[in-house]
Amino acid sequence: MTAANELRLLPWSGPEGKPCYLSTDDPGGYMSRLADNLEAIQLGSAAELLEHALETLADRGTSLNEMRCLVEELTGGLRDILRVATSRGHLLAASEPRETAY
Repeated sequence: MTAANELRLLPWSGPEGKPCYLSTDDPGGYMSRLADNLEAIQLGSAAELLEHALETLADRGTSLNEMRCLVEELTGGLRDILRVATSRGHLLAASEPRETAY
């Protein structure tokens, strides 16, 4: 089983927005692949959202209500991408060889 400091932060939240973690010895297992696929979708959605935000900001006719909607979408996208970055950072740190004291 995975060590406690090597738990994978999953790209979705649990009840009440709490983080979900995966403990597995199989990085190619079903849940790991599901998390990888969802992360890829979230990254693609973030790229599309960025494009939409740039277009909206360039449009001088954008209403305050449209800007509020954009900010809500950006907040959700940023939350998702931050979770992906955090998860991948932990995965990289866990995969680095540990120094051995002689």
